[in-house]
Amino acid sequence: MIGPKPKWYVGGLHFECTGCGNCCAGPDEGYIWICRREIERLADYLHIPVNEVRKKYLRRYGIRSSIREERRTKDCIFLIPTAEGRGCAIYPVRPNQCRTWPFWSINLKHPDNWNEAAMKCPGINQGRHYNFKEIEAILKQKQWWDDEK
Repeated sequence: MIGPKPKWYVGGLHFECTGCGNCCAGPDEGYIWICRREIERLADYLHIPVNEVRKKYLRRYGIRSSIREERRTKDCIFLIPTAEGRGCAIYPVRPNQCRTWPFWSINLKHPDNWNEAAMKCPGINQGRHYNFKEIEAILKQKQWWDDEK
């Protein structure tokens, strides 16, 4: 009996964030999904009520919420200039979607997808080696916070 075909990244992949901010920037429009627990943590971090966070920083898509993007550039509204280039204004409480870049199922579907993502992200195929088990754990990650709340 022949088993399932091994995933193409079975030998692992290299990634090291360069802090360029390209993953948070346009030119394409997208979604920056954020769940209820992450919204609560964002509100705590910004020292404002959850309803104000929802009103000022989020958009609803059905039952889901996404962080707003700048209208003109399609950049995440929390992408800010830094001394090194660009960075995240909410980095300690950034959503799971942001934390798991570039190990997203769309990027891991095929080597061509991974290499296409590398054209935008200079950290892909550079730096730290992630083994197959680490990549699979990142893919399955649903929450990054502890359950203190």
